[in-house]
Amino acid sequence: MHDGGSFTDRSALPDGEGSSNRVVLIASVAALGGLLFGFDSAVINGAVSAIQDEFDVADAVLGFAVASALLGAAAGAMTAGRIADRIGRLKVMKIAAVLFFLSAIVTAFAPDVWTLVLGRIIGGIGVGVASVIAPAYIAETSPARIRGRLGSLQQLAIVLGIFLALLVDYVLAELAGGASETLWFGLEAWRWMFLSMAIPAVVYGVLASTIPESPRYLVATHKIPEARRVLSMLFGEKNLEITINRIEHSLQSDTKPSWKDLRRPGGGLYPIVWVGLMLSVFQQAVGINVIFYYSNVLWEAVGFEESQSFQISVFTSVVNIATTIVAIMLIDKVGRRPLLLTGSIGMTVTLATMAICFGAADQVPNAEGVLEPHLSGAWGPIALVAANLFVVFFGMSWGPVVWVLLGEMFPNRIRGAALSLAAAGQWAANWAITVSFPSLKTFSLGFAYGMYAVFALLSLAFVAKFVPETKGMSLEDMDEAAGYEHPTAKA
Repeated sequence: MHDGGSFTDRSALPDGEGSSNRVVLIASVAALGGLLFGFDSAVINGAVSAIQDEFDVADAVLGFAVASALLGAAAGAMTAGRIADRIGRLKVMKIAAVLFFLSAIVTAFAPDVWTLVLGRIIGGIGVGVASVIAPAYIAETSPARIRGRLGSLQQLAIVLGIFLALLVDYVLAELAGGASETLWFGLEAWRWMFLSMAIPAVVYGVLASTIPESPRYLVATHKIPEARRVLSMLFGEKNLEITINRIEHSLQSDTKPSWKDLRRPGGGLYPIVWVGLMLSVFQQAVGINVIFYYSNVLWEAVGFEESQSFQISVFTSVVNIATTIVAIMLIDKVGRRPLLLTGSIGMTVTLATMAICFGAADQVPNAEGVLEPHLSGAWGPIALVAANLFVVFFGMSWGPVVWVLLGEMFPNRIRGAALSLAAAGQWAANWAITVSFPSLKTFSLGFAYGMYAVFALLSLAFVAKFVPETKGMSLEDMDEAAGYEHPTAKA
């Protein structure tokens, strides 16, 4: 078992600035999985039209090619937690890095659309794995007082990854004179877009070798001396034995953690598992990824040129980064629930505004004679402002806060399995929204955004009734809060 390398070789520090800085550094490395997750998800944005031209595929096949990564993500998420419980958090991070690297190579050199789909699925599995392992690891290595901020690094990394992907797409398309044009070594710009992901994949794999294993995993696998060393390095010597005893108690059982732990002794899943699953579904059901996967196509449809559409997409991703930083500053001060409630209200209003704008759009035939919406007069600027305000409200609330909650709100023993289930539900919802959007766009953009607005309104009611506040609670407090009953250990 990896013992944490250079980090754990140093003497323990008190829980002051030195150890806090180290905790932030460790969380940042773990969050790099989120950067690759964002990069892999959004890099196809600039390549969508070029792929359709290159392989001459219909809208339905194109929608599947874009969404195929999400099927892989659901599969990766379902298995990641259980694998991490068996072989450790760090090894799973390294597996994700290898999957991202393979995806970059396969998609860049794909000779046909189905090979491209295979490459997207491989990357998707990596995304699913990263979406589970990063929030779990960060929650398990963070002090309660700053856990929200550190957990939010996952979402900050995701939106940075999206920004980098869109920026790389824009730069490569500009250099080549279009995404379909040849750039270097006989490869078109869109192929270089995919190939660029190999660089952060290697960086993530290397840096994952420099951080310590999760102390809660070490306790679970009876590596107590190593857990003691990591905990003292992360939190200092104060109350060290009490912390270890509480972790041991929360993991106590005569059997290994399994999916069966998600069920109550009286039958049915624990309510907290349903809360996690529904948080994940609502995060995607509001249509946030339509903005990032299809934004170029969207803005071209309302009258912007390809180059302008790239610029708008990059600007939107910068807005997302800025608002995520706002969430990081607020989450440990105001709590999780107030941010989610504020976000739901803002998303409902902005999505309804977009629905009205696109519902009022003129239908104008394009070069192929297909009717597409065209926003005339003030409708275009209003839609553009509403779309970016939607990103603001999502970025300060549902984007980062859901990942924080998923990392921290489950009892220790079921965290891996419950997080896997919730993340898989998130990717399944993401897939459904993404794969249905091209058809919905053809039917009516007004209807599509109206549907997302309804989901945003439902998310408000859901948070108000079911979502607990976890600000300032230790992970070991989550057992009682969730009403979790431990399997009794044999004497």
